[in-house]
Amino acid sequence: MDIDQKSEFEKLLDSSLQVNVRLQPGELVEAEIVAISDECIFLQLDGKSEGQLDTSEMIDKDGKITVKEGDSIKAYFLSSQNGIKQFTTRISGDKADKSILENAFKSEIPIEGIVEKERKGGYEILIGESRAFCPYSQMGLQRIDNPEDYIGKHLTFKILEYSENGRNILVSNRIILKEDQKNKIEVLKKTLHEGMLVKGTVKSIQSFGAFIDIGGVQALLPISEISRSRVEDINKSLTLGQEIEVAVLKLDWKNERLSVSMKKLLTDPWETAQSKYKKGSNYTGTIARITNFGAFVTLEPGLDGLIHISDFGNETRISHPKEVVKTGQSVTVEIREIDIDKKRISLKLFTESKLDDNLKQYMEPEEDTYNPFANLLKNK
Repeated sequence: MDIDQKSEFEKLLDSSLQVNVRLQPGELVEAEIVAISDECIFLQLDGKSEGQLDTSEMIDKDGKITVKEGDSIKAYFLSSQNGIKQFTTRISGDKADKSILENAFKSEIPIEGIVEKERKGGYEILIGESRAFCPYSQMGLQRIDNPEDYIGKHLTFKILEYSENGRNILVSNRIILKEDQKNKIEVLKKTLHEGMLVKGTVKSIQSFGAFIDIGGVQALLPISEISRSRVEDINKSLTLGQEIEVAVLKLDWKNERLSVSMKKLLTDPWETAQSKYKKGSNYTGTIARITNFGAFVTLEPGLDGLIHISDFGNETRISHPKEVVKTGQSVTVEIREIDIDKKRISLKLFTESKLDDNLKQYMEPEEDTYNPFANLLKNK
């Protein structure tokens, strides 16, 4: 290939590359950050084309830049000005007039807004000088327990409906969060696996468990997976904002459901139960709960045995265990049977009458104990 042919080939190649980066407003692209200044973040697009993004969009609440050179980010194409392609991750609400809002709607570009007040069925959102409506169902990822908590917050929304020249605007915050969560899940898919230990933060506490933030994605910590012992009040075990270590229990990427466990980090008492607890021996425990058919006794955290209603040691038949014991009571029990495979321990209440029988062989006859002349009479 001679010099003229090579030059012509390079022109055709450059022309071809430029075609590849012709973007439509609102088009989402993924690009590498090649430089960062105080005002602009420079993006490397396909070919030799570059784009710009306002640095302010990548600054956290502490004023720190959240990205670095070499990172890849996703951004929306806005327009070309003087041959420079402008991008955004969201449109600032205070800069949004009606034409910008309409363009954001058509191009599906996220836009910032302030949750101003509650209305019937949802919230009124202030975006620039326009007002939009966000239903309760489109706010946040989980069910809203305290709707007033959102008032005054600056959030990002996607416009679902724009009509009547901006007099009717419907927005969603949930769509933005779901898209963000989907991206974070793709990252976690490469690093998380079942059984591994990770650190997380308690984000929400419910009666059935707690939601733990792991890498920006919330995982469920069921109440049954908090401790080896039965947890009656979850608020006594966890607090909002608490940092904890958990084991990944299950990863259901299809349904975007993650579950974790604190219990898995604790030693299983059943592993040593066979050598520690012997059939026929007596131990002290605490009545954990009472049912119609018996009472469960905690011998140690995570290890409960059952006293069946027929094994309370009294000759008189009882109609309910609560006639003999109460929750929280300390009792002495005898191990009747222990099944390690099924994790079951059968107990018998160790009563005072049985204690008397065991000690009787060491005691003097009753008349000797209480009659000071008994021995004298025997000697005669």
